[in-house]
Amino acid sequence: METETSINILSVLIGNPLSRRIIAGMSGECEECGGNRLEIALEQYLGLRDDACPKCRRASREAAFIIKTGARKFGVTEGDMKKTFQDAYWRRGLVSVMKGIAEFGVRRPFVPGAPFQVVWDVTHRCNLRCQHCYASAGKVLDDELTTAEALDLIDRLARLGVAVIAFSGGEPLSRPDILDLIRHARKKGMYVALATNGTLITEARAKELRDAGAEYVQISIDGADARTHDEFRGISGAFDRTIAGVRNAVDAGFFVNISTTATKSNYDQIPSIIDLCEELGVNWVMAYNFVPTGRGQDMIDTDLSPYEREDMLQMLFERNKNSKCQVLTTAPQFARVALQQSCAGGAVMVPTHFCNQEVDGALFGLTEFVGGCGAGRFYMAIRANGDIDPCVFFPKSIGNVRTANLEELWKHDPLLTDLRNKDKVEGGCGSCEYRYHCGGCRARAYGYFGNHLAPDPGCVNNMEYYTALRVMQTLPVSDLPVNRG
Repeated sequence: METETSINILSVLIGNPLSRRIIAGMSGECEECGGNRLEIALEQYLGLRDDACPKCRRASREAAFIIKTGARKFGVTEGDMKKTFQDAYWRRGLVSVMKGIAEFGVRRPFVPGAPFQVVWDVTHRCNLRCQHCYASAGKVLDDELTTAEALDLIDRLARLGVAVIAFSGGEPLSRPDILDLIRHARKKGMYVALATNGTLITEARAKELRDAGAEYVQISIDGADARTHDEFRGISGAFDRTIAGVRNAVDAGFFVNISTTATKSNYDQIPSIIDLCEELGVNWVMAYNFVPTGRGQDMIDTDLSPYEREDMLQMLFERNKNSKCQVLTTAPQFARVALQQSCAGGAVMVPTHFCNQEVDGALFGLTEFVGGCGAGRFYMAIRANGDIDPCVFFPKSIGNVRTANLEELWKHDPLLTDLRNKDKVEGGCGSCEYRYHCGGCRARAYGYFGNHLAPDPGCVNNMEYYTALRVMQTLPVSDLPVNRG
C-alpha cells in the first residue's frame, strides 16, 4: 500500500492535467532570453543567472515549487538538489523529465521528453574486426555525416534536450574531427561519453580527449587473457593495447566503464574479467547481452542459454555486494533477479540504466518507472550515415537526421510508441509480473524473431521460445542449469 501511495502522490503532484499544462507552458522557447524557458527558469532558481525576463522568472517560481516538492517526497534536501543541478547535463535531464511528464504523463515505464542519451556511430571506420560487431564496422562509408552536418546535428540534439551524447562507431577515435565534435557537444551542455576499443588511447590522446570535454569512456574487454580477447577482436595484440588504453584513461581521470559481451566463449571468464577491472581501478564493469545483429548474426550458436544467463546474473548480483567497482549488465532480466534475491522488507538493490540503486519499501514501486529495456525510451541510436534506430543493436530505421524532425519522431513514431508500452509485449514477457522492471530485450526479440514485441528468448521464463529456436537452428539444446560452485 505504501508503494501505491507513493505512486499516486507523484501522479497527483506532477501527472495531473493542470500540472502537465503548467510544465508544458514552461517548456517552450523564450525569444527574449534566447533559450528553452524551463532551462532558463532552472538557471534563475539556481542562481546561475539574474537577467531572465518576467515570464521566465515566473516559470522559475513554478519550477522551484516542483523541485522542492520532489525533494521532500524523495527525502533529499533542497540544498543537495541545487548542488546536483549546477551541472548543465543534470539540468538537461531534469528538463527532459518534466517535459516527459507534460507530453506523456506519469506512466510505467516512464518516458522522458527527449532521450537521455544518444549513442552516435560517428564513423564506420574501425581498426579492429570484432566478430560480434553490431555495425559490421571496417571501412568509412561514402555517406557519413560531414563535419558541418555533425556540428549541426549536435545543435539539434541540444535543442531537443538530450543530456548525454556517446560517440561510438566503428572506432570514434579514428574520426579526424572527433575533438571538434566533443568540444561542441560539451559547449552545448551535454555530458560527453566515448565508446571505444581503447587501442588508440595513448597517454597524450587521453589528455586531449579530457581537455576537449569528454568525461566518460566505455572500453571493451571480452576476455581475461589475450588469447580470448584477441580472438573476439580479430586482431593479434589488441588485448595489450586495450589494457594500456584503460590505464591511460584511468590516469587521465575519466569515468571508465569496461564492457564485456557475454557468450559461451567467455562466459566462464567473466568473474576473472571483474577481477581484472578491480585491479585496473575502473568505475564500472558491464556485461552486455549478445544480440544477433551485424556480424553477430554469424555467431548465434555462442549465445548463452537462459539458464547460463540466469546463473551469470546471479553471480553479478553477488559480486556487487563487495566489488571495488560497480557491476552492471544490459540484460534487463537483472532487475528481476535482483528483486528476487533481495531481502523482503528493507532496502532492495534495483539495477537501472544508470546505476545499481538501493531503494526502501516506500519507494520500491517507483523503480517500475525507470527499469526495463530503454530502447526508444531512454535512448536512441544514430548511425554513421544519419539513420536513426531505437538502439545500436536494433537495426530498424525510423528516419534519417538529414531530413527528420527529431522532436516529432521522439513524440509520435509508431515503433517507439510500441517499445514504450510493456503491456503490448507478447509471450512470457507480456504476462510477467516484472515486465515494467524488465520487459525483455527488444533488440534480441527483433534479432531472433523479426518482431520487436516478441518474447526475449534469453530468459528462463521463455524457455519454450529458446528451445524452439534451437530446434529451428538445428543446434543442440543447451539449457541445463550451470553450477558455478
